Amino acid sequence: MSTTIDLEALGDSAAIPDRIARFPFPFPRDTYRYSTNVEPAGSVVETPVGGWGTHPVDVDGRYREDLAERTRILAEDPTRFQALPHMEIAQWDAMLTLMRMLTDAHPETFSLDGDGAARRFTNRALGVEQSFVFGDPSTLPEPPLLFVGRHLQEDVVLLDQREGALWGDAGLVTFAADWSLRFDVGMSFLQIHGPVPRVHTEGVIPRAQQFLMGLQPGRQYRRTNWSLSVDRLLDQSTETYPVWGRDRRLLAEGPLEDVGRRLNLRVEVQHLVRLGVSGAIMFLIRTYLLPFEDIARVPEWAERLCRVLEELPEDMADYKGITRTREPGVRWLRTYGGVRS
Repeated sequence: MSTTIDLEALGDSAAIPDRIARFPFPFPRDTYRYSTNVEPAGSVVETPVGGWGTHPVDVDGRYREDLAERTRILAEDPTRFQALPHMEIAQWDAMLTLMRMLTDAHPETFSLDGDGAARRFTNRALGVEQSFVFGDPSTLPEPPLLFVGRHLQEDVVLLDQREGALWGDAGLVTFAADWSLRFDVGMSFLQIHGPVPRVHTEGVIPRAQQFLMGLQPGRQYRRTNWSLSVDRLLDQSTETYPVWGRDRRLLAEGPLEDVGRRLNLRVEVQHLVRLGVSGAIMFLIRTYLLPFEDIARVPEWAERLCRVLEELPEDMADYKGITRTREPGVRWLRTYGGVRS
C-alpha cells in the first residue's frame, strides 16, 4: 500500500536513483498546449535532480530489457517494421548514421570500423559483430533499418521529402503511444497528424512541416511529447489497445493507493535529423516512463504535473487518452504525493 512520500531525504542527491536523475521532465510551465517546441539537440537540459539530452541516442540501465522487449514484439508482429521500396538508400543512410551516433555517445560499448563501403559494426553489450558493405543487402541478415533498430532503445521513422511535402515511408516502431506505423506508412506528414486537436487551426503542424523541410544535412533538433501510462508498458500501439485500454479503466476504478506505483508519466524525447546521403529526415522517438511515486520525490515536478493535469483542456486530455487516469493521478498527488497548493 502506498503512503505519503517522505521528502526529507531529497537534499541528498545520492538518494536520487538514475531513473529519476536522467528523466526528461517535459513541463517548463504550469500549463501545456501543443507547439513545435523544437530546439537544437546535443546540450544538457538541467533539472532539479540531474539532467538529460547529451546525445540523440541514449543507452541506460534498461538497455537489454528494452531490446529484449523489442525482439519479442517483432517476433509476434513483424509489421512493426515497414519500408516502402523507394526508401532503400534512406535505410542504409539511417543505419550508418545511427551506428556513428552510438559510437560517438558510447565508444566503450560500440565501434564502427572501416571506411568507404566496407564497414564493421560492433556492439559489445550484446556480443554482436557485423561486417557489411554499404548498399549491399546480401551483407546484412535483415533490412538495414531493422538491423540497427535492434541496437537502439529508440523507435525510428524515416520521412521522405517530395511533392512539397513530407511522407512517412519507413520505420521501426515497437513502442508507439496509441498509433500504428502499419496504418500510417505512406501517409503525408499532415495526414498522420490529422486527428490531433487544435494543431491545424493554430497552424502548428504546417509550421512544423515547413521547419523540417528546411533542415540542413547533419543538423539535429529535438522536442518532447508526453502522456500517461499504466505500468511500465512501452508498447501502447493501436494493435495492443485491448491490453492497455483495459488497464486504464481498471486503474481509475481501483484503489487510490495503487496509483502512485502504477500510473506513469510517459515522455517521448524526439530527435529530428536530416540525413546526408538520401536527404530523408530521421525521426527518433525515445520513450521514458516514471511512476508518480518517483515524480513525488521531486517536489517541483509533483506540483507542476498536478497543475498541468488539472488545467489541461478536455479535448487535449481525450486525444492523449488520459481522460480516465488524470483525475486519480491528481488525487494521488494531493493525497500522497505532497502537493498542497
